Amino acid sequence: MTRSDSFQQGGILGSVARFWTHSYAPDYVGFAGLLTAYLLIQFFVEPFHRMFYINNLNISFPHAEIERVPVWLNFVYALFVPLGVVLLYNSFSRASFHKHHSTILGLAIALILSSFLTDIVKNTVGRPRPDLIARCKPAHGTKPNVLVTIDVCTETDHHTLHDGWRSFPSGHSSFSFSGLGYLACFLAGQLRIFRDRKDIGRSLVCLAPLIGATLIAISRCEDYRHDVYDVSVGSILGFTVGLFTYRRYWPRLSSRECDEPYPPPGTEADDREGWRRVRDEEEGGSIVGRNDGYEMANLIGSHS
Repeated sequence: MTRSDSFQQGGILGSVARFWTHSYAPDYVGFAGLLTAYLLIQFFVEPFHRMFYINNLNISFPHAEIERVPVWLNFVYALFVPLGVVLLYNSFSRASFHKHHSTILGLAIALILSSFLTDIVKNTVGRPRPDLIARCKPAHGTKPNVLVTIDVCTETDHHTLHDGWRSFPSGHSSFSFSGLGYLACFLAGQLRIFRDRKDIGRSLVCLAPLIGATLIAISRCEDYRHDVYDVSVGSILGFTVGLFTYRRYWPRLSSRECDEPYPPPGTEADDREGWRRVRDEEEGGSIVGRNDGYEMANLIGSHS
């Protein structure tokens, strides 16, 4: 054994490396990085301001002062409701700490990742909201049928004005579908609706969170904050992130072990090898069964 090998195995760097690869430290560091980046975007980044026509009917809808689902209520629906449901389910099922931890960590990363990606696209695209003209309050004498910039706006409230260029994609839609979509996947795995072909009642329970997310997305069109294109893309983005994050911690929904999360870091390799051996035995058994069937058929044919 060389000196470098002994240092790696027993030194500080070796201990740090083992901790990094045998814990959820990378996930927490990633979560902290995403949260920091998201907050920086919220407080310091202004969107790209596309030019517009003041007589464009597509952005001339009224500005709703009272939203059907304000930001704080969207947090309740997409964060606290899924968190409460998974905590209650795991508590009643007497889940292990590891299962509790994997469930909550996955939900948290799904929400912050979808928010981060949504805000990057929002500020880069700079698409005007359907109520931009009402937000902008163009100066008297601004000519129609002429492309103008944000300079013609007289609105003094910074957030109201600049938020008018954050239409695409819908943040409410992506946030709700990431949180409630994650919850739908969790319930589908726990109730084993794809593994055991359970009754339609259990399937409807799993679909309920997605219906709720859909209603939240529709409300953004009713408030003239977004159009169908905005909420559709936001919904797809949110559900994709929710499903992606779910699969990082849980097996596929048709798996035998769909109701149990992956083992902690550092033990996945051994477990995967074990699962692989089981699958190989199953496949081998099926092959043997087929060969036996062929041999039996040939035997019957020869006698007949």
